[in-house]
Amino acid sequence: MLVQETITVATDGRATLEITAEIDALVRAAGITRGLCHLFIHHTSASLIVTENADADVRHDLEHFLARLVRDGDPAYRHDQEGDDDMAAHIRSVLTQTDITLPVRDGRLALGTWQGLYLWEHRYRPHRRRLTVTLQGLDT
Repeated sequence: MLVQETITVATDGRATLEITAEIDALVRAAGITRGLCHLFIHHTSASLIVTENADADVRHDLEHFLARLVRDGDPAYRHDQEGDDDMAAHIRSVLTQTDITLPVRDGRLALGTWQGLYLWEHRYRPHRRRLTVTLQGLDT
């Protein structure tokens, strides 16, 4: 069985937004019991990550680490048409992931105990982000 859907996720600006439940609901609705869930984000200034979902300090620390590594408004950047966060957001998405594949087991995403799936918005302003979710596997 193969199912493909495009969803839109609204962000509030630079932050991580957990999308585990929304994607897990798509898996359950598709009726796939074993297989793969592939996600692709159609943007160059946001990304997808799997990280700890039990302690928000982890995501806070990730943001602070990336902010030190990729500085907004660096004078070395030539591309700044949309503001200080423009080129930094593109670099952040290249250093992280624009697609991710997760296993499906027993009709659910097979994540670890403390893992969650997140959309990481790298721009200051809110955006509507488009994701393609492709589910492939065996149905019940």
